[in-house]
Amino acid sequence: GHFTSPRHSECKLAALELFAIFAFATCGGYSGGLRLSVDCANKTESNLSIDIAFAYPFRLHQVTFEVPTCEGKEQQKLALTGDSSSSAEFFVTVAVFAFLYSLAATVVYIFFQNKYRENNRGPLIDFIVTVVFSFLWLVGSSAWAKGLSDVKVATDPKEVLLLMSACKQPSNKCMAVHSPVMSSLNTSVVFGFLNFILWAGNIWFVFKETGWHSSGQRYLSDPMEKHSSSYNQGGYNQDSYGSSGGYSQQASMGPSSDEFGQQSSGPASFTNQI
Repeated sequence: GHFTSPRHSECKLAALELFAIFAFATCGGYSGGLRLSVDCANKTESNLSIDIAFAYPFRLHQVTFEVPTCEGKEQQKLALTGDSSSSAEFFVTVAVFAFLYSLAATVVYIFFQNKYRENNRGPLIDFIVTVVFSFLWLVGSSAWAKGLSDVKVATDPKEVLLLMSACKQPSNKCMAVHSPVMSSLNTSVVFGFLNFILWAGNIWFVFKETGWHSSGQRYLSDPMEKHSSSYNQGGYNQDSYGSSGGYSQQASMGPSSDEFGQQSSGPASFTNQI
């Protein structure tokens, strides 16, 4: 038959699980902070270490902190601006459910192989879910990329200093001591798009499982059938294998999985550039 070898499927699912874990761990596990200093003309009113901490899910408007006004002991109460929680939580939710689905699929592949093949229902559900998750990864990663850029602006020490009344007086010195480290959040966006590429690349493999493409081929004339099956095998000459369907289907998995490997190496090199 044209069923993917179990080992191939298990490796593929393990990759999906691993990349989903990376995506939600790098975003959902994030906590960061920045430090500012306000050096007042009257030194007794200064605060040289104002720490502002924030974390997932990035409801920044709820992050409050106090800074000196440099007018007596009075403090100014401020909050960061913006709320990226909807995009961050959506991204993490997609990642968690993608992980759980991959885990469930692994169990089905290993222990319920026959049930999976029954009535073609397993491959059909697999195909629909794969298409849906590809779409969700694309939407979730794009939304979170935008959310992250908002977080970067809102937590930029220069932007935060502009909120402070003391910093508007030239006699007071306001400085950024350190900025938040965003590398893991940048990584989470990259993993989001890598997950999209992995799931989208998987659509073709899962589609072949449904058997739709093979039933479609049966109705084509003989020369067309030869042409389409040689195309499926990445340009291998069909005649050299004879017309044995089972063997050529297995052979077709070789080049396809290589293409799949090359696909994900593109974004990986993109990660390295970052």
